[in-house]
Amino acid sequence: MPSDLLSIALEAQISSRVIDHTARWLRSNHGIGHYTIGSAGHEANALVALALEPTDPALLHYRSGGFFMARSLQAEDRGQPVEDPIDSVLRGMLARSTEPIAGGRHKVFGSHGLSILPQTSTIASHLPRAVGLALSLNLSESASTHWSRDSVVVCSFGDGSLNHSTAQGALNWASQLSHAGHRVPVLFVCEDNGLGLSVPTKADWVQASAQSRPAIDYCRVNSGDPAAALAGLSQAVDHARSTGRPAFIHLDTVRFLGHAGTDVEAAYRSPDDMRRELRRDPILATAQAAIDHGQCLPDELTAWYLDLREEVRGRAFELTSEPVLADAAEVMSPLAEPLRLHPRTLKTASEKPATGERLTLAQTINRTLAELLEDRPEVIAFGEDVGRKGGVYGVTRGLQKRFGADRVFDTILDEQSVLGLALGASVNGFLPLPEVQYLAYLHNAEDQLRGEAATLSFFSNGQYLNPMVVRVASYAYQKGFGGHFHNDNSVAVLRDIPGLVIASPSHPSDAAPMLHACVDHAAESGAVCIYLEPIALYHTTHLHEEGDDGWLAPFDADTDGALGGRVHGDGTGLTILTWGNGLWLSHRAARQLRRTDGIDVRILDLRWLAPLPIEQMLTHARASGCVLVVDETRRTGGVGEGIVTELVDAGFEGPIDRIAGLDSFIPLGAAANLVLVDEDQIVAAARAALGR
Repeated sequence: MPSDLLSIALEAQISSRVIDHTARWLRSNHGIGHYTIGSAGHEANALVALALEPTDPALLHYRSGGFFMARSLQAEDRGQPVEDPIDSVLRGMLARSTEPIAGGRHKVFGSHGLSILPQTSTIASHLPRAVGLALSLNLSESASTHWSRDSVVVCSFGDGSLNHSTAQGALNWASQLSHAGHRVPVLFVCEDNGLGLSVPTKADWVQASAQSRPAIDYCRVNSGDPAAALAGLSQAVDHARSTGRPAFIHLDTVRFLGHAGTDVEAAYRSPDDMRRELRRDPILATAQAAIDHGQCLPDELTAWYLDLREEVRGRAFELTSEPVLADAAEVMSPLAEPLRLHPRTLKTASEKPATGERLTLAQTINRTLAELLEDRPEVIAFGEDVGRKGGVYGVTRGLQKRFGADRVFDTILDEQSVLGLALGASVNGFLPLPEVQYLAYLHNAEDQLRGEAATLSFFSNGQYLNPMVVRVASYAYQKGFGGHFHNDNSVAVLRDIPGLVIASPSHPSDAAPMLHACVDHAAESGAVCIYLEPIALYHTTHLHEEGDDGWLAPFDADTDGALGGRVHGDGTGLTILTWGNGLWLSHRAARQLRRTDGIDVRILDLRWLAPLPIEQMLTHARASGCVLVVDETRRTGGVGEGIVTELVDAGFEGPIDRIAGLDSFIPLGAAANLVLVDEDQIVAAARAALGR
């Protein structure tokens, strides 16, 4: 092992250990600090850093102190200016707003200058992003990527997290891609300390699970021999870099100081077990190697350790005088900027002439996707059945043939992988437009949006962004087809994700402007946008009678007026607030009310479910003085609850009535109509609201 790397490894490992002891000391002796999950016993991950280039992207779990220190020292040794790594970790632990990556929002290992993307996952939910990033390195020649094509992506996690479905899904995806001949240079580093919290991991489980994966190279690393460990790691990294094959690094570690500061190890580990683990301390092995190489004497090493401990403790106290996050606005500042139109959107759209051909919703979305692919080389569109088939409903038909299989393509049937590719590709310079085939399919992968996509800007203080627009075939009303797996009317899981933009066009005239607005907003601000497409309206042509062409519109992508809601009619008898399929139903109900009851209705199509167009809602509610909310989602937890609350909070004092889907899953056949809002219900509710 080269002496310079041995020196860096030892300094990195000891610095990380001293910080962990400092965290416990501050909490127990002084009641200071907010994070005591440490890296003690895992410091062999410093050798993983030294086997890589400091420019290789890294997604690290919470026991990666050794890696973080080693990469910082490695970069500094090569003349790259870096933040003091000890100060960075201490500031994070103390939740100081001066902390350089997350600004005090969490203690994470991250650095934009060191290509370390901050992760907060404890359940390996960052692994799909890592695979997606590795795949994106060689995905397309037409886009300019942030990392070089010969990079290797590293992600780390614990042996307990290996059992999580997200980890298994990511490993399966990488295996499948590699088996199919794709380059996926990702290093899965499983740091095996034999425990998941307090639950032991069977000694042979990690190896048995990982070694059986096809097209993934398995390498077991013994941290007790740093020279052999670094040699094995370097060989694995070089092989992944040259061949593009993924590798699984099984890194033997131990765990000292318990899971966290509040964890009483004696409750589940015997004294003999803990004493045996002390003999496997990776720092002892590295220190012995340094002594054997004549780099230091034992007494000198001990003195240096004690001096560093006092220095770090003193520095921690100094940092307590630095500021913390002071108000809610400061806390929330990295979240995506408010939805707005961007100047170049209007310019680009106005240059494209409108055509007279009247299109359906599906046709309009297809043409808009073609425009985006033509105008933006960084745009990629993908998902299940998206490529050759052109989507279950034909929305992406013809796009792969026109733009090529590196821009429009199929994925495996796994929503975590679909979103993982979007997460990885978007931090690498692409603007992904992934499709989730049905809203019901989103729920098993929703944490990729909540825990990964929406949090990246928040926990990197805006230094890392993952812009994307996720298209989701949505809602119910498919004439009884498919049951609840293909008819899902719940979007509650999306509406409470901070910073997430949710667009829901219903009419062809809105589809193009709103999709362009989403893409431009994502590109300019790094926002994560969800574009909910009503399946039942994809191929609808009429509104009242066959042949009236009421649900067709000429193609026009001009985004002027794309934001906020769109009002239909100027009636003063009743205001209906709705969106999606509710718009089509409300139009039909409004005609019936006008003909049979003489009630003039105005309909506000909300179009945007997050943020809601609150000012418009209030304006049009006051125009009639009476509101009916037509909500196709469920009564409990549905969008309608939020609409009513916002009106009341804004000071609307008139009557508000609400109809919504029942708190039920969607059954097959005609029974679906029994739990969904229909035209007759809207008419009856409108009459009741007006006392008719």
